[in-house]
Amino acid sequence: MPETQNKQILLVSRPKGIPTTDNFQLVEQPMPVPAQGEALIRTLYLSVDPYMRGRMSDRKSYVPPYNLQEPIGGGAIGEVIESKTPELQTGDLVVGPTGWQTHAIVMPKQVRKIDPSIAPITTALGVLGMTGLTAYFGLLDIGQPKPNETVVVSGAAGAVGMVVGQIAKLKGCRVVGIAGSDNKINYLLNELKFDAAINYKTTTDLQEALQAACPNGIDVYFDNVGGEISDAALSLLNFQARIPVCGQISLYNQEEPDVGPRIQSQILISSAMMKGFIVGNYAERFPEGAAELARWVKEGSIKYQENIVEGFENTVQAFLGLFKGENLGKQLVKVSDQTK
Repeated sequence: MPETQNKQILLVSRPKGIPTTDNFQLVEQPMPVPAQGEALIRTLYLSVDPYMRGRMSDRKSYVPPYNLQEPIGGGAIGEVIESKTPELQTGDLVVGPTGWQTHAIVMPKQVRKIDPSIAPITTALGVLGMTGLTAYFGLLDIGQPKPNETVVVSGAAGAVGMVVGQIAKLKGCRVVGIAGSDNKINYLLNELKFDAAINYKTTTDLQEALQAACPNGIDVYFDNVGGEISDAALSLLNFQARIPVCGQISLYNQEEPDVGPRIQSQILISSAMMKGFIVGNYAERFPEGAAELARWVKEGSIKYQENIVEGFENTVQAFLGLFKGENLGKQLVKVSDQTK
């Protein structure tokens, strides 16, 4: 039976602290109809990511906040089911920022075709998509790891962190990961071959644990979480250390400004460089990063994990799970099956 409704998840109120289900609403809209030059896609998978929490607040950031009563924006993989443009054919698989909805109207310039022969299509939202590219450019352009240096990664079992650590290993570094469960620690050590890993939830003295894991200090600290974890890592910086600042998930749900150690003196003493970035800064170099990541994945040099939740109606719960540390690797929601 042909589908007649487009389901969407709207942001209906701005979260105070940790988001709840009350901040969202699932609605049904009439199925959109493509105009000339457009195509209708049916969502197969959608992405839920920590950065989305920041966009739910009405404050200045590197991207505008979400509007209330509109679908949550974000990356998704879809299948073209109706096309009025020669650039997209029925059955084409595409990835683009179509957000939390089961169907979307797109123009060809808004999406990128996926070649399923390279890797499973879900990788277009993870290791071969924005998260992989974030790891690639953040570590190699800002972190600039060198053989025998020590690289510490917070949020190391997340979609970005696990790729950062593996690239650092490929560059000949000692890699130390910080994560929040024994299962994640075991994965980092046994599957990804990190040199050391620390469970920050069970370690009684994180700084002491980091000192033991980093006997030669820290040359690169890839910061995904901020907060007290970063305070501990920054105290161990070597001369001319580099700190790519990718995310601050430990702070996203705070209502009051964060208060912590003032780090300027530590940066000065170490002659260290700390630089924030977003992956969009490297848009012109995406083909370079994507090609290298695809080669590493094909060779088996980089492994990846995906945590896939079934059902569009479970999207909000999948998103909330990010802040409980439920995901190992990339968090995705499977919305529907391919027709082919």
